[in-house]
Amino acid sequence: MKAVNKTYPLAASGEAAAIVIEGNDITVDFNGAVLQGSSDVSNPDRFTGIAVEIRNSNKVTVRNLTIKGYKIALLVRNVENLVIENGDFSYNYRPRLQSTQQKEDVSDWLSYHHNENNEWNRYGAGICLIDCRNAVIRNSKASGNQNGLLMTRCSGAQISHNDFSFNSGLGIGLYRSSGNRILYNRLIYNIRGYSHGVYQRGQDSAGILAFEQCNNNLVYKNNVTHGGDGFFLWAGQTTMDSGAGGCNGNVLLANDFSYAATNGIELTFSSNTVNGNRIYECENGIWGGYSYNTTIRHNRFRNNKVGIAIEHGQDNSISYNLFDQDRQAIRIWANNTQVPDWGYAQKRDTRSRNYTMVSNSFNRNPVVFDLKRTQDLNIFSNTFSGSEAVYRMDDTVTGLDTTLYYEIIAEEEKDSLPLIPDLPAGDPFKGSSKWAGRKNIRMTEWGPYDFNYPIIWNVNPTDSSGWMEFEILGPEGSWLVKEARGLDSISHRRGGFPATIRAKRQESSAGTDIILRLDYLGKAFTDPFGRNRAAKTAYPFQFRRYFQPLQWNVLWYSLDTAYYNPLKEQSLFSPTARMAPVRRDTVQELNYTWWGGLKLADRTLQQFITTAGTRVGRSGSFELSVTWQGAVRIYLDDKIVLDGWKLEKKVADEADHRRIPLQMNEGQSLRVEHLGFAAFSALAVKLHPGQAGGKK
Repeated sequence: MKAVNKTYPLAASGEAAAIVIEGNDITVDFNGAVLQGSSDVSNPDRFTGIAVEIRNSNKVTVRNLTIKGYKIALLVRNVENLVIENGDFSYNYRPRLQSTQQKEDVSDWLSYHHNENNEWNRYGAGICLIDCRNAVIRNSKASGNQNGLLMTRCSGAQISHNDFSFNSGLGIGLYRSSGNRILYNRLIYNIRGYSHGVYQRGQDSAGILAFEQCNNNLVYKNNVTHGGDGFFLWAGQTTMDSGAGGCNGNVLLANDFSYAATNGIELTFSSNTVNGNRIYECENGIWGGYSYNTTIRHNRFRNNKVGIAIEHGQDNSISYNLFDQDRQAIRIWANNTQVPDWGYAQKRDTRSRNYTMVSNSFNRNPVVFDLKRTQDLNIFSNTFSGSEAVYRMDDTVTGLDTTLYYEIIAEEEKDSLPLIPDLPAGDPFKGSSKWAGRKNIRMTEWGPYDFNYPIIWNVNPTDSSGWMEFEILGPEGSWLVKEARGLDSISHRRGGFPATIRAKRQESSAGTDIILRLDYLGKAFTDPFGRNRAAKTAYPFQFRRYFQPLQWNVLWYSLDTAYYNPLKEQSLFSPTARMAPVRRDTVQELNYTWWGGLKLADRTLQQFITTAGTRVGRSGSFELSVTWQGAVRIYLDDKIVLDGWKLEKKVADEADHRRIPLQMNEGQSLRVEHLGFAAFSALAVKLHPGQAGGKK
């Protein structure tokens, strides 16, 4: 079958796909056809539906297909011997991120924990495979989404020569998926939750995620730089509760996991092999909490905060690695105590013990071995250059043996690595050197900047000197300043790419409303929403920072829902109780997070009420941006404009977020009521300009 090479608008919503393929021995060549879902391409957080579903089939090939504007582009269920090739599944669903350069918003945190009922599908994907065997996905692309490829209970897949980059969640996500081969892919810039020099959270984004009993996967020669994590592996709740299983036998071989916001590689509660990888400039090159029987050999670590960090690890081998300018090369330790009712610690030996660390090269590392509460270590035949302290340890470290043992050397020299499939090698690393360093991670409200379109980037977002510095980045062409609001003394008003300019921020007691708008003229390019922009046609792009201070008066009260539950009653407080606030605050913006309850000077409240009130400073059209965990109600005068006054059992543990368009008049009152509970609570309320903007 062949389709005509053109664009087909196909609306889809719910769980019914626009096109369904079912049967055996089927080849569908779409011949470059484009399936277009939503026409509202500048709001990808509103995309819904499934474009194509392949189900209950054997030997199905789909090639030369482009899909845009859906929640899930291509969904495959219960299919054996699938082939997907030469497809483009970019510019599908992704949320609008709430974190800014100045401050993280907790609603952006992801939760991939539960997926027994395909909960991950709520995040959307370019390609989603469920219960598939022996799939081949090659020479395809999925960028500008939240996720590139998601695989649930899949085995025997070969994922090669694809480009799943510049997504705001995952490049590839595996759940209970084993025996798969991931080779020669470009999986760069799958990230969120990063502002260079301000915060580096990652928010559980990753180039590759292996979650819950994923075993014996081969990850070979992939470019996985600039992720939240590069490779993020977690054994899963099954192991946490029972102590059994894990994500074991996975081999990470000859990949680049550099420039991650958090960990280049995270391996926890499992046994795996890490060999011949490059890991530069991460918080931790490898985080290996509770790893055991794990082999870490022939890797290159450079400029990480910690090269290798392992807590409560056992029987691990760290040999033939090169460390250069990591602040700590290797940190090994155990905590004093474990959570008493934790199943894993009850059923497993969790001491930190039995390490072999030989024939490594350490260069310009201030601290080489940082050891604590660990026993039985063989450390010898290493070389050191320019280190301030080879050992940092105390009397909790026992059984350190620096004797050279030839039998250990002989054992360490044995590399038992899997066979590599005979495929064209490809070069997923080509051209990436120009983006080296975490400084090149630039998060927009729709995800990581992909270097394809013009952008104005503020490089000193927290500077208080009054001078703002901007990078002007984009394709070959020229730019011209068309509007500057809230700025003067602009250093340059025209130029080419790349460029830097400075401008003086105008001070105002009424808040901040800075706009720097430029016109681009030059080569054709693809804009942030996947639209092709013609050459030599003016394209406006801008930087905006807006902040209207509101004088919030905030009060906190104790709460005991066993005595009086505001979620079930008509009023916030019991009519028979006289409530006095336990704390007060006055702020210009509500932005609170509480871990473990509300902490007071003399106690911690496990349940609490927050109330806040203010007056609107000026009239206009606005968006009220609200993030919360717990329960919340917001009133404009006496009208409820946000009703989140309930606690629902969620499929995820991330915070809620809502943007509410409001027409407000000067002097109107805004009032917030919030209920917080012990584990985690949050409340953030911000004011953004609406479509028409606020009146000056």
